[in-house]
Amino acid sequence: MKIIEGGVTAAKGFCAAGIAAGIKKSGKDMAMIYSEKACRVAGTFTTNLYKAAPVKWDQAIVKGGSGKQGNESCADCPAGEPSVGNPGKKADGTAHAVVVNSGVANACTGEEGYGYCRATAAKAAELFGIRENQVLIASTGVIGQQIPIDKICAGIEAMKPQLSPDEEGGSLAAEAIMTTDTVKKEAAVQITLGGKTVTVGGMCKGSGMIHPNMCTMLSFITTDADISREMLQKALSASVPDTYNMISVDGDTSTNDTCLVLANGLAGNPEITEENEDYQRFFEALNEVNTRLAKKMAADGEGATALFEVKIIGARDKEQAVTISKSVVSSSLVKAMIYGHDANCGRILCAMGYSGADFDPDQVDVYFESAAGKIKIIENGVPNGYSEEEATRILSESAVTAIADLKMGDAAATAWGCDLTYDYVKINADYRS
Repeated sequence: MKIIEGGVTAAKGFCAAGIAAGIKKSGKDMAMIYSEKACRVAGTFTTNLYKAAPVKWDQAIVKGGSGKQGNESCADCPAGEPSVGNPGKKADGTAHAVVVNSGVANACTGEEGYGYCRATAAKAAELFGIRENQVLIASTGVIGQQIPIDKICAGIEAMKPQLSPDEEGGSLAAEAIMTTDTVKKEAAVQITLGGKTVTVGGMCKGSGMIHPNMCTMLSFITTDADISREMLQKALSASVPDTYNMISVDGDTSTNDTCLVLANGLAGNPEITEENEDYQRFFEALNEVNTRLAKKMAADGEGATALFEVKIIGARDKEQAVTISKSVVSSSLVKAMIYGHDANCGRILCAMGYSGADFDPDQVDVYFESAAGKIKIIENGVPNGYSEEEATRILSESAVTAIADLKMGDAAATAWGCDLTYDYVKINADYRS
């Protein structure tokens, strides 16, 4: 696997654009991804009962009329949607375009909000000569406000001539989906399948309201791999639990969490239709992109100064390791401890203890690690007389890892988060103003 520069335009056949459509007070706020060749689509979505209108729209497209896909079924999608304007032509799990806006989430907006999804898709379908149900939609921003559909439609028109297959096109799109994010987030890799170079690239946004159960997180992955829709969904559903679902900034699961993967097959590799060696290589590439994007979101948590990684090793099984790692990385007291560079080891033990997972507290060893070194602070469940000065030095880096060894087996899991700072409260206290 080769790590390369770029994002959603790294793979063959994909173009992107990002513009300022006037939805936010300033800055870019609309993005588009487009493939001239229809793409097979996979997706996972928020488990929040309040699902934004674009989530419901996309779920119906991903479902494609062939049963449950991803983490959520389409039981809550309006009947027959999205097939408006295409009598008798239901969604078939393919798409040409993704239209994204930032600034307004189009969540908790009722039938009017869902209608704006239809209007957005209709505008793109008209301009590109595709079906409405081949247009995926995503929104992020303030919940409970209706989107300015006139600006959305004008933005689609403005983006069409600006679509570019170059790295810049992808970069502009990654900037346009940001809300409180401080940096754009992109990743791309290349692998070889059947003698053909296959690329997987992606972009995401996420800084606050991050606690995925599938963050506000949006993630868009493109690939030129030739892979069946079933295998594409299988790969994504297998990757999400160990990537996006292992990050937490503030414990809030959004109404808009969406991860979409589009595959147009232009690499020319033999089609992946079963779990063979090519499928495994593709999964590893997809998982690498998802992992890199997930860590970028955790590191860019609202107000954060440090990426906080929690590794649970020596666990009895994967479930135990996942439960404990997520409990520690989500703890407000532990996160505040990381911000203060204070090796208050009791907070980590406490978060492990209330996780709900069963383990022997008297066996646990805990370490802190960063670019400044590694130190053991707990041995067999009690502090071991570590140097506070050395621990503080290690915790003062921009990326810090806590490692807990349960000494029960060979299973492990890693979760990612960030420190909790004063600025998190400041950002969210006046988010709408």
